[in-house]
Amino acid sequence: MLKKILATEYSLTSLLLRLTLGIVMLPHGLQKTLGLFGGNGFSGTYGYFTTQMGMPGIVALLVILAESLGALGLIIGFGTRLGALGVIAVMSGAITIHWQHGFFMNWAGKQAGEGFEYHLLALGIAIVLLIKGGGALSVDRLIAGRIKP
Repeated sequence: MLKKILATEYSLTSLLLRLTLGIVMLPHGLQKTLGLFGGNGFSGTYGYFTTQMGMPGIVALLVILAESLGALGLIIGFGTRLGALGVIAVMSGAITIHWQHGFFMNWAGKQAGEGFEYHLLALGIAIVLLIKGGGALSVDRLIAGRIKP
């Protein structure tokens, strides 16, 4: 079972997608965990999610973990499918929140909020990684190669 979850082809495409998604998601995770890049840190983010947005505590925790540890996992290719699944869940939820502001991001500052185009791109990349795995240079591939059938 574990070998099936970790198995992945030597794919440079999966490597590029994995690195891109992980590198883009990690700063968002660092905002939520450590307060970097103008973020509120763990307690501020958790409090906002649970009190302002009404998320159950476990959901708030999973969002924070998906964007931080999940992003790190994607970058090194460890638990790629699990990290991708976390991003899928987070981006699906984000699309429902940002849907009301339309498709486009608020580049010109003329909308009431941000659209969902970024979330849709991240969702698409994560779905590919869930299906294909981490690809070349992934820890998953290394571990899967050492598990006996």
